[in-house]
Amino acid sequence: MPITRTRRPAGARRTPPKMRVTGTLDQTVYDAVFDAVMQRRLAPGERLAEEALGEQFKVSRTVVRQALRRLAEAQIVEIVPNKGATVAAPTPDETREVFVARRAIEAAIVRQLALRITPLETQRLHERLDAEHAALHQGEHARWVELAGGFHLALAQLAGNRVLQRMLTELMTRCSLIVALYEAPGEASCEHDEHVRIVDRLGLRDGDGAAALMEQHLLGLESRLAVPVRR
Repeated sequence: MPITRTRRPAGARRTPPKMRVTGTLDQTVYDAVFDAVMQRRLAPGERLAEEALGEQFKVSRTVVRQALRRLAEAQIVEIVPNKGATVAAPTPDETREVFVARRAIEAAIVRQLALRITPLETQRLHERLDAEHAALHQGEHARWVELAGGFHLALAQLAGNRVLQRMLTELMTRCSLIVALYEAPGEASCEHDEHVRIVDRLGLRDGDGAAALMEQHLLGLESRLAVPVRR
């Protein structure tokens, strides 16, 4: 599948954000593949041909390999010797492990955030959720996916714990692949109303209440995935 760069609306952020390495020849290839995976234009398990990528981006296969190696380090791509690179496809067991970790980390994040959140930050979170709601109802699916997933990272950033933020960023990357692989037809990957209730609890500085709602929210997200049952 040809990979194209897409223009985002003003103020939009990638979900999840990636580490940038400026000044490298492979950055354009890295960015394009990363964005295509996160926006579900490349499916889990899809093959990434070095020659085709090199022709598309007018770079050598050496540069493409460097980009693919970096993507493999970020667990976006899997590289098998003598077979090449494919978009990563998380297993059912990994899916369950990722959601266990997310529930623990995001509960810690909202508890920390409840201790320090300001009225202005609460207002800005509600404005973000208004934009999320508008994108959903206007049929702007890519924009909605970006905002809905980015909401969780926005909470981590406001909480001010860089270790938790880094851990959640990695987990969110895996979750983007998990949702692309296991999302059931017609299911929403993140419920807007649940986000609103979490922000309401944060505005009241109710860390335990926000953590309980986040637990329910993530359990609901996992339950809506068509993950094969372990036998």
